[in-house]
Amino acid sequence: MTTKRPLGIVSVAFGLDCPLPEAARRAQSLGFDHLDIAIDRMADAEEPLALAVGDRNGPVPQTGCTCRLRPGWTWDQCVALLRRQPELRVEPGPRSVLDNAAAIRAMCQEVPGLRITMDTGWAAFGGYDPLEVADLAGHVQLRQARPGHAQVHPDEEGDVDFAAVIDGLEALDYRGLFSVEYFDLPELGLPLADPVGHCVDLADRVRPLLAAG
Repeated sequence: MTTKRPLGIVSVAFGLDCPLPEAARRAQSLGFDHLDIAIDRMADAEEPLALAVGDRNGPVPQTGCTCRLRPGWTWDQCVALLRRQPELRVEPGPRSVLDNAAAIRAMCQEVPGLRITMDTGWAAFGGYDPLEVADLAGHVQLRQARPGHAQVHPDEEGDVDFAAVIDGLEALDYRGLFSVEYFDLPELGLPLADPVGHCVDLADRVRPLLAAG
């Protein structure tokens, strides 16, 4: 029997001002299986969410969650911070010490048990192949991108080969989460008119690739 691996969406796609219950209802109506959220927004969920929560992320390390390293933090600061909590994931990205594959691997060697939330968009933006660090992944966020362009529509030219990424993860027996993520964050120099539409279009393309026997 063939089934499909679950696919979630990161709540930032719906906007930072969208209440989590509304984001979860919209995500469910669009066919997503889970919603990834920011830890500091959990208090906004005064009612049960329509979808399961997939990943929780934030700037402070918490067991079982994804930590985003802030720009300006030194390597030693990041190592000390990440060693304080077991079973963490860290999200590599630009403007942090983890902006390339070699640094990502070195950090995981320095922090026992550390896994990464592998963002294909940030990998392509940074000019490296996400499969270079796929063996370190505990969560995978999917987005099309290319060097210098953090968000590219799935129909436009980008450097992420989603079939190769998913096949590579399957070969590694990856069993973590898959999510799609686009965002409209003009204050960070990352504007996008229709992040939800981009997420839906990407989901339509990757769901057939997530078939598992």
